[in-house]
Amino acid sequence: MPKRTKAEAEATREALLDAAEVIFLERGVSRTSLEQIARQAGMTRGAVYWHFKNKSDLFHAMLDRVKMPLRQLLDDVEDLERPRAPLESLRLAALHALERLQGPRSRRVHTILFHCCEASSDVDILELHQRLADDCHETMLERFEEANRTGTMIASIEPEIACRMLMSMFGGLMHDWLRDPTRYDIGDIGPRMIDTFFERISPCTPHCTSPPHSSS
Repeated sequence: MPKRTKAEAEATREALLDAAEVIFLERGVSRTSLEQIARQAGMTRGAVYWHFKNKSDLFHAMLDRVKMPLRQLLDDVEDLERPRAPLESLRLAALHALERLQGPRSRRVHTILFHCCEASSDVDILELHQRLADDCHETMLERFEEANRTGTMIASIEPEIACRMLMSMFGGLMHDWLRDPTRYDIGDIGPRMIDTFFERISPCTPHCTSPPHSSS
């Protein structure tokens, strides 16, 4: 296939995904048809089926454009020359995820994921949420267990509890803010919540006035 044709095919695919974001956000996933998505993109339904097997395939492709696997976020913030302590890596990854969430496309797609996915035969949303949570839990727990072994987390909190606390806090923050982003500035509130959590679980001497990660 000529390069130009490949580029045009990719542009068509992206336009269909853009259209899906608009219609899913407006109507909800279960009440949206592939024909409506095609019309929104100014194309035929055949164009949709050329690129996607069904609505579920299209939905997952839309999600893949903004999905933020924790391992990838951790890789993004790692310093290969000066490896970071496990809690510092998690803190920076959480802040990085929060920053990415505020981008227009990420905000739209996560709003669809959290608030516009009714139970339907097209997309098994409960299974999808569970899979995303399990992947995050596995990666996050590894870092908390490492912090526990190395004494860089207070001994009074178990790694599993710390993991569930952070997941609940971040997931709840996303869910609440995406419901109405005008209610408060997540770019201000979010980092303060994340930093406060890590301060509370980090060891600190009686004379310490700031968390270990804030020292230069």
